[in-house]
Amino acid sequence: MAGAADAGIGETVATWFAAGHRPLPWRSPGFPAWGVLVSEFMLQQTPVARVIPRLEEWLARWPTPAALAAVPPGEAVRAWDRLGYPRRALNLHAASVAITERHGGEVPADVDALLALPGVGPYTARAVAAFAYGVRVPVVDVNVRRVLARAVRGVGEPGPARTNEELALMGLLLPADAERARLANAGMMELGQTVCTARAPDCARCPIAGSCAWRAAGYPAYTGPAAPRQKPYAGSDREVRGRILRELRASELPVPAERIAELWPDAVQRDRALAGLLADGLVERAGASYALPGS
Repeated sequence: MAGAADAGIGETVATWFAAGHRPLPWRSPGFPAWGVLVSEFMLQQTPVARVIPRLEEWLARWPTPAALAAVPPGEAVRAWDRLGYPRRALNLHAASVAITERHGGEVPADVDALLALPGVGPYTARAVAAFAYGVRVPVVDVNVRRVLARAVRGVGEPGPARTNEELALMGLLLPADAERARLANAGMMELGQTVCTARAPDCARCPIAGSCAWRAAGYPAYTGPAAPRQKPYAGSDREVRGRILRELRASELPVPAERIAELWPDAVQRDRALAGLLADGLVERAGASYALPGS
């Protein structure tokens, strides 16, 4: 766990971030809380470059939670296109309905209220509270975990998630002032994304290199347990699910089962993927055909 001197790390990172960072849309002054929430859903396991154009299209079409809540959930899945993990689109639609019904169409600022929304987990709730409303709460994503592991714990990789410990650790680093805390949260994420990267950390550009425990220890090789790694996409059930969803997105009418059968040669795997889509609510039966939900 971090000691008292570590509070200086948060201040240093806040100053570094405030001096210059990537001009991402959700960092713009006055960017709406709804836009921050949408961006956080989209950024889960999806690169920034792919998210930005989709986010702009999404907010142009559905500028408020009520606007999205007014359309069938299948429209959200269709608009999600190839962002990946399409269940996020269903969750975002469900969250828009909950925000409209429970909060008068305004994204709540309270972490517990955010956690009560469909599809919103601890990271997303804290990110929206911190970045949309300036609430002083620690925000920890995979990039922050790497910076914490190296700078504070002195190990080269974060290993498996230790959520409570990492949130407490980040909380110790946050400046007392809420605005400085927001900058520190955003700065730690930016530092991990652009400088303290997984494969090629650029210590010469790091604002906290002088405080980094891993650097001070001579960059020891990581020997702890490895974080779980995702299986390859090619040939996986995820690829089959993606092919089925692409076919449904491309059609305004239900797609016959015969056409679904042509999308993948392995019938057992195809049926398993289709059953998973049905169970997840991403696909609905329409007689002898299949369609996006609510279509």
